[in-house]
Amino acid sequence: MRSGTKAGLGVSGWWGLAAHVSLALAAAVVAGLFLGHIGRAVAVVLAVLLLRQLYLLQRVLLWLRADRVDMAPDAGGAWGDVIGLILRLFRRKQYHKRRMRQLLRELRHSTAAIPDGVVMLNPAAEILWFNRSAGELLNLRARGDVGLRIDNLVRRPEFVNYLRTGDFRSSVVVQAGGVSDQYLNFQIVPYGAGQLLLLVRDVTRQAQLEAMRKDFVANASHELRSPLTVISGYLETLAQDDALDAALAGPIHEMRRQALRMTAIVQDLLELSRLEAEGGAPPGEPISVDALMLRLRTDLLARNKSALDVRIEVLATEQLLGTEAQIHSAFANLLENAAKYTPSGGVITMRWSCNEQGGQFSVTDTGIGIAPEHIPRLTERFYRVDAGRSRASGGSGLGLAIVKHVLQRHGATLQIESEEGRGSTFTCLFPPARLWPATQGH
Repeated sequence: MRSGTKAGLGVSGWWGLAAHVSLALAAAVVAGLFLGHIGRAVAVVLAVLLLRQLYLLQRVLLWLRADRVDMAPDAGGAWGDVIGLILRLFRRKQYHKRRMRQLLRELRHSTAAIPDGVVMLNPAAEILWFNRSAGELLNLRARGDVGLRIDNLVRRPEFVNYLRTGDFRSSVVVQAGGVSDQYLNFQIVPYGAGQLLLLVRDVTRQAQLEAMRKDFVANASHELRSPLTVISGYLETLAQDDALDAALAGPIHEMRRQALRMTAIVQDLLELSRLEAEGGAPPGEPISVDALMLRLRTDLLARNKSALDVRIEVLATEQLLGTEAQIHSAFANLLENAAKYTPSGGVITMRWSCNEQGGQFSVTDTGIGIAPEHIPRLTERFYRVDAGRSRASGGSGLGLAIVKHVLQRHGATLQIESEEGRGSTFTCLFPPARLWPATQGH
């Protein structure tokens, strides 16, 4: 209906203009007949009509340049329709403009009320706007710092590297400068046409609790190691005593088994503490993965009493750059994990391959498999799919957590694929930078 009305007004205006011109020409012809100069009379009338149209056009142009509704010229016919359409478009633009201003004002008010810091950055990482919390956390000034690059104001190396890499899938925790032990979590979210939204959160309390946890675990594990060694030694002596009462042999054997299990847990906790304490990626030395797999296979078959078929597949000659002790620990934990959940007669396959995405070390077993709901939590500390089976086999629940930490230090990730009743595959994905050509010298 609205479009029809607009079209009707336009047609009416143009018909009115045509009628007006026709009447003027008719009057010019009649006047020319009386005066004897029809051509001159028509020319004068057309000139007057043209001057009037130019006058109206000039008024419309002056009105459009003034950009004021109240200065709209009063004209009829087609020019009236044109002015009416322009007024409707102008009012619509003004409405949307007011609406956008209102939405922007509400957005800024709501953002200002957020306890976390929010900083809006342009594609050049220059500050466009920030809320009060961001100003307090980063010591920003509303007048002096808007328009400056954020990395010129927040100069912590961890944040600068995070900003320049452009990989914003995760956040980065930075210790603030100065005398305070404040920790800030930075998360960048890209939006719009290359713009960035920087979210800043004070995580000092969480960082302090995490540091306390790490210190407690490291200290407790260290203090427990010595008494457990003494207890295990005495229990081993008692178990080998021929004069020991037969009724005590069973309890002492169980005590010794539990003591050994606790010792293994303490050793794993100490290893996790060392991994957490070591910052940065290790440079490492080239590691011969095929030789490492041979040693792992020999060690497993020597310890494991089950009849397992452990196979090795070497599909690449590249070596792996890393800390050999840590890589050995991660690969050994994956192999031990596969052996615990693979029944006698099963097959375990270690495989090393490389492609343009990097290196892949995988351990595939034909064991009991893992339900899909458990896979995301497998690398959590002390998480067990089957707690009873893990305890019976002497598992500490820390093996995959150690694997995760070792891989993170080497820039790698762990991929887990499993199907209940058919087995599992654990794959370590190493970046190309961690590969070393076999023919290249050390």
